[in-house]
Amino acid sequence: MSTGASFLFASPADVFTCEDFTGEHRQIARTALDFVRQEVLPVSDRIERRDWPLTRQLVRRAGELGLLAAGVPEHYGGLELDQVSSVVLGDCLSLQASFSVTLGGQTGIGLLPIVYFGTEEQRRRCLPRLASGEWIGAYALSESSSGSDALNARTRATLAADGRHYLLNGEKMWITNAALADLFVVFAQVDGERFTAFLVERSAPGLAIGAEEHKLGIRGSSTCPLILTDCPVPAANLLGEVGAGHRIALNILNLGRLKLAAACVGQARAAFDSALRYAAERRAFGRPIASYGLIRQKLARTGARLFASESMVYRTAALIDAAQAAQSSPRALEEFAVECAIAKVAASEMLDLVVDEAVQIHGGYGFVEEYAAERAFRDARVNRIFEGTNEINRLLVAAQLAKRAEAGRLALDAAPASECMSTGDIALARSCTLAAFRAARAHYGGGLAQEQEAAGAVADLTIALFGIESAWLRARKHPEAEPAAALAAFDAAEMLANMLEPARLLAIECPDGALDAAVEVLHRHLLRPPGRVALGRRLVAALLAAGRYPLGPR
Repeated sequence: MSTGASFLFASPADVFTCEDFTGEHRQIARTALDFVRQEVLPVSDRIERRDWPLTRQLVRRAGELGLLAAGVPEHYGGLELDQVSSVVLGDCLSLQASFSVTLGGQTGIGLLPIVYFGTEEQRRRCLPRLASGEWIGAYALSESSSGSDALNARTRATLAADGRHYLLNGEKMWITNAALADLFVVFAQVDGERFTAFLVERSAPGLAIGAEEHKLGIRGSSTCPLILTDCPVPAANLLGEVGAGHRIALNILNLGRLKLAAACVGQARAAFDSALRYAAERRAFGRPIASYGLIRQKLARTGARLFASESMVYRTAALIDAAQAAQSSPRALEEFAVECAIAKVAASEMLDLVVDEAVQIHGGYGFVEEYAAERAFRDARVNRIFEGTNEINRLLVAAQLAKRAEAGRLALDAAPASECMSTGDIALARSCTLAAFRAARAHYGGGLAQEQEAAGAVADLTIALFGIESAWLRARKHPEAEPAAALAAFDAAEMLANMLEPARLLAIECPDGALDAAVEVLHRHLLRPPGRVALGRRLVAALLAAGRYPLGPR
């Protein structure tokens, strides 16, 4: 079984890719896509106008189709599917972004805390209702003064004199599904110091829902504050153990980040297809704009980034599946916290690139509501804030690597294994990343995570390495899946160029001979680029011939 962050040292012999889907995975994708295309997209305008009865009806319909039950054990009315299946659902159900957020709040952070940490009675009572869509769930962690610093919550829980109830007081902010939710997972400090999770039903006295936030995007999803005033919660509704809420919050967020990354991939695929079609149809100066070099460059860059992000997401899902087969679920989620954070950062920033270039390719039409590019642009922006900001996730990547190195779980002094790849891109990215991480640890010691500029640079290099390797391993494994090789090669060229700045920053801040040498090798490589213009043109020609992004679930 692979261990978390093992990609730092050697490429695995095999990785899971979309091309490895089983018949069940493909059937799940078809069911989800048919539901969204036939029942959700036709009423998209009503969803965006916050037609909550319609949204609730669609959630219930998703439950009837089994689209909410992937992560729920069969014993509680679920399907008990693997993580790859859950990621397929997150990907394929994402085409209407607002409704995707509603479903994500239901099937991910709203439901999984009970799956992994609930008592038998809590699971028996709540999971069948959530899996069927009878209930809608929500996750109440953030507060106005503790968004990224979520464990520093001010909401208090005090055990009542009778010992049978806790009284909750405080206010939660930015709660997805708040206007719709029947059940909230609420985090509070017991006696002001022990971070703990509770299950709070909507009917609880002292629970009130604040006004809807007026948002830049995902306007058809509910986002409200949650106000708790002497709200009595039965002691039996305590989730997990008193003082162990951090374990629930952090592990569920790990999986939430991966599911969010899958949704970003699905939305990016749709936006890319729209931009590709428009570029092929729109004519300027007597020919399609897709024939012009700067438009081709945009299509090549966004298609390649999509390919790499898609590869990272499904690779990570399969890694978690393998780990869950060998150990308890929460431990498996913790094991691949680095990969989940990487997937979230990479996919959300990839989506922003895709939708931004889609607006640009559409020109003036991309700036008006009549075209889908405008809404996609607005809806995408929140993903760099959801599930921990990308800045927090970058710090998490560096902190996790430092923590594992300190515990002896990363053999930093071992030389990377020889590469089996025909390309040198992975070896170059790996040697640069390892040299930078070693130099940063030597310079900052245990304080690396507090040096945010350096930690961010380490994270950027690590993210680039995981993306380059995932794309190339996928392309190498499926050489017949053109244009996989061209997508991997183009993305590697782009990402290696992007690695130069963080590597130089660390070389300046953390003087180290090995890092200097790695930066010099990377710089020399970039002076001899692998014909990116010709590669991009060949890549875009293949995409135009296909008429869409030809890979991934369809």
